[in-house]
Amino acid sequence: MPAMKRRGPSIGFTLALAMALALIASATAAGAARPKPTDGIHAIKHVVVIMQENRSFDHYFGTYPGADGFPRDATGAINVCIPDPRAGHCVEPFHDPADVNAGGPHGQGAARADINGGKMDGFVAQAEAGRATCANAFDPACGSGAAVPDAMGYKDAREIPNYWAYAENFVLQDRMFEPNASWSLPEHLFMVSEWSARCSSATDPTTCVNALQLPGLPTDWRAAARAKASVVPLSPPNYAWTDLTYLLHRKKVSWGYYLLDGNEPDCRDDDAMVCRPVRQAAKTPGIWNPLPSFATVKRDGELDHVQPVRRFEDAAKRGKLPAVSWIVPSGAVSEHPPGKVSDGQAYVTRLVNTIMRSKDWSSTAIFVSWDDWGGFYDHVVPPKVDVNGYGLRVPGLVISPYAKRGYVDHQTLSFDAYVKFIEDDFLSSARLDPKTDGRPDPRPTVRENVKVLGDLRHDFDFSQKPRPPELLPVHPSPGPASG
Repeated sequence: MPAMKRRGPSIGFTLALAMALALIASATAAGAARPKPTDGIHAIKHVVVIMQENRSFDHYFGTYPGADGFPRDATGAINVCIPDPRAGHCVEPFHDPADVNAGGPHGQGAARADINGGKMDGFVAQAEAGRATCANAFDPACGSGAAVPDAMGYKDAREIPNYWAYAENFVLQDRMFEPNASWSLPEHLFMVSEWSARCSSATDPTTCVNALQLPGLPTDWRAAARAKASVVPLSPPNYAWTDLTYLLHRKKVSWGYYLLDGNEPDCRDDDAMVCRPVRQAAKTPGIWNPLPSFATVKRDGELDHVQPVRRFEDAAKRGKLPAVSWIVPSGAVSEHPPGKVSDGQAYVTRLVNTIMRSKDWSSTAIFVSWDDWGGFYDHVVPPKVDVNGYGLRVPGLVISPYAKRGYVDHQTLSFDAYVKFIEDDFLSSARLDPKTDGRPDPRPTVRENVKVLGDLRHDFDFSQKPRPPELLPVHPSPGPASG
C-alpha cells in the first residue's frame, strides 16, 4: 500500500491553536504583572508618621501582655531595682497615675549614663542629677530634681487606654529604638534625613560632619536658655546634607510635614485638632521643625510643604492625603514633660480618627512613636549600629486597615524602618546613599541597609480585606489595671 500523505493542520485548528497560545501568553503576562506577595506594600498609598515625645517603652508598655516588658522573677513579680545614690537604696518600677511627669535628662551624655555599659541602671541617678528648674523645659539637660524621681514610674491602660487599645487592635512594636542615642532635634533630623550633622557650607553636603548632640542648632535657643527666657526665639541653621524629600521630589512623590501651631494646653474644643497659634509655627525652623533649614527643600521650592496640622486635616477630609506625611505636635500635646499624657493621647486619637474617617483610610499606614526615652526607665540594651545609635527603646504602634490584629512585633527596629518602608513603597527601594543618590555627603552609615534593621512589612497582612475604621473616644474612660 502506498504511503499516505500526511495532511497539515486545518485552518480552523491553526486558528484555534493560535488563539489558545495567545490566551496563554496573555495569562502569563498578566501573572507577571500581578504583584507578588512581597509587593503587597504597594497597597499602601499613604504613610503617616505621628511623632510624639519623650517616653520609653517600659514606661508605657512595660506591663503589656506578650511584650518584652519589665523583667520578672519566677513568681511573675517585676524583678527590677535601680540604684538611688542619693537615698542609698534602689527603686523598683511603680505604677504612676500622674498626668504630668518630669522624667530625666535625655541628651547624649544621659543616654550613655542610663545605659551604663549595658547595665541599664543609671536612670534614677540621672534624674536626681537633673536641674530642679530649667529655663527651657525642652532642654535635654533638664531633669526632675524632685525628691522622688518618677523615672521608674510606668503607665498602663488606666492612664493610656487608647494607646493600649491600638496595641490590642493593631500592632505593638516592642523593639523600636530611637535612631540616635540623644534628644529631640537629632531624632527629628534622623526621621527626615537619616543623619545629624553640622555643615560649614549652607549648600555643600561634603562640608558636613557628624554631630549627634549638637548638630546645626537653632543658635538663639541656647542663648535664650542661658538667659532664662520664657519664649525661645529660633534662627535657622544650615542643613546641607541630603534628606528624604530630595528623593521624593525627584520621583514626584507628594509629601507634607505638618506642625501643630501653638504651645498652649489642649484645644478647648474636644473635636478641634488645631489651637490658636502661639509661639510655634510651620514656617519657623526649630527643634521639631528641621526641614525649612535643609538646602534641598529650599532649592526644590518645597518650603510650602511644611504646613500647619489643619492642612493635614483638610487633606484627609477631602481624601487628598499626600503619599508621605510627618506630623509633629506643639509642646502642650507632645507628651514631653511637662505636657500632660492625657492631652497627648487625645491629640493623637483625634489625628487617627480623622484619618479613619477619610476615604484614604483604606490605603493608609499610620506609624506612631515617641522620639526619645525622656529619661524614663527601660531595661533593653540598645543595639549599636554606628557612632550615632541606636538610642534607647521607645513605644511603636502600627495602625492600618492591613495591620495584623493584636500582633506584637519583636523585630529590631528604629525610625530608619519608616524611611526604608517609604523608600520601598514609593521609590523602588532607592536609599539615602551617598554613592547612589546624586548628592554625596560623608554620613557614616546608610541606615536603611543596616543588617539588624527589621522590615515593617511583617506588621501587615496584605492578603486580608482592608479592615474598617475603629474609632476611639478622644477622652476615654480609664482601662483596667495590668498585671
